[in-house]
Amino acid sequence: MSVRVALLAAECEPWAKVGGLGDVVDSLARALGRLPEAGGELEAPIDVLIPRYRSVPLPSTARAEPPLRVADPAGGADLTAGIVDVAADGYRLRLVDIPAAFDRDGVYDHPDDPWRFAAFCRVALAALRRDGRPLDVLHVHDWHTAPALLERARGEAAGDPFFQRMAVLATLHNLAYHGWVPTAGLGQLGLAPGDPLAGGNPFGLDLLLTAIERADLVNTVSPGFAAEALTPVFGMGLDGALSARGDRFFGILNGIDAGVWDPGADDALAAPYRRGDVAGKTACRADLLRRLGMDPSDGGAVVGCIGRLDPQKGLDLLADAAPALLEAGVRLVVLGDGHAEIAAPFRALAASAPDRVALAERFDRALARRIYAGVDIFAMPSRFEPCGLGQMIALRYGTPPVVRRTGGLADSVVDVDEQPGRGTGFVFDEATPGALAAAIERAVRLRAGDPAAWAALQERGMARDFGWETSSAPRYLDAYRRAAALRGG
Repeated sequence: MSVRVALLAAECEPWAKVGGLGDVVDSLARALGRLPEAGGELEAPIDVLIPRYRSVPLPSTARAEPPLRVADPAGGADLTAGIVDVAADGYRLRLVDIPAAFDRDGVYDHPDDPWRFAAFCRVALAALRRDGRPLDVLHVHDWHTAPALLERARGEAAGDPFFQRMAVLATLHNLAYHGWVPTAGLGQLGLAPGDPLAGGNPFGLDLLLTAIERADLVNTVSPGFAAEALTPVFGMGLDGALSARGDRFFGILNGIDAGVWDPGADDALAAPYRRGDVAGKTACRADLLRRLGMDPSDGGAVVGCIGRLDPQKGLDLLADAAPALLEAGVRLVVLGDGHAEIAAPFRALAASAPDRVALAERFDRALARRIYAGVDIFAMPSRFEPCGLGQMIALRYGTPPVVRRTGGLADSVVDVDEQPGRGTGFVFDEATPGALAAAIERAVRLRAGDPAAWAALQERGMARDFGWETSSAPRYLDAYRRAAALRGG
């Protein structure tokens, strides 16, 4: 008998994407559908349910299911919600359409976010129940889908077999975002102060903690970060709860889709190239620099960085290191948006030296691809990084990364000086501008001083296989099996 699995998330690329969560949900769902060992074991296609935000485009092939009527989590008038089916690449995308909750600008950061996502979870579970088939495993992602655990607890208390059977795997992509609901806001979740489901905190409810405590299995997105998360420094106040789960908490390294991220077939690039034949990378470099107003004939190293302008990502370290790097002949290309105080020094540098520094404060898919292919060195100086995808994409595109030794960065990049025959990039330890600059300078020296060693470094990086089907998806299939077994399904 096949196992029915559904993924519940706030994002799924390309329909709704704010960060790496959207990439992971889409890539994992597609990979699960392609796993040979899953054939006959997983019911196909797998369901992926996300909210229908105002910004989500609907293809002409989208199909509306009959509307659903569910109780408002906050106790107001019943909600009438739609479910829109979209044929995705290897899975079934179902958009949960609750206009009062999601027909707004922006995905997050609304004052009633607890209610919005509680309503989403309630409608999504009602849609899955209406299908008339048991749900063996619900795979929830981050705090936005933690209200589904509250729904299961209510259903179990009522003796509902749908919820008694349903196992839950909770994947934590970023422990920095808890989904904190103060006591005054508990009504958005249909809870009152003192309700056992609200936990024992008199000040409110931590939705991420709720998922950790109530899921059958919990994972984060790299083994390295799973170990770090058990410490006060990286656990973000959740280390005790994670430790209490014992071997039911573990890490699975994210992957990337080798078909989506392929320099040999990337339409955004000026020229294709591949492992064993990287001649096209030279054309990509020249094209990027021309687009940015920089001199393509300058052979000095170009360092690229793509990510949120956020203290977590360490771009302030790069900004502080920039004057010394520029003095050494390095040029910088930065793509991302976020904190104004982190963007400010890059803006000033780009204004004073536009031929040396470029800052693009936006989300730009095509430019991101051109940066991965066109820069010489890729920087990811994160203070903490549950997994990170940029370093994997950079390796795939033949661009050696400079990363800090943390979380998934440490799991996926091997320092070339520590392991000369196996190294794929440059790793530094201290979260300081000096340590970052020193690591970049090591990369610059190797590129300039030993072209053969640099070419070998690129070759090893491009040979790394981070494809979902060969790395991460089989581990998730194992987790589904285990969760279902623990639940007795």
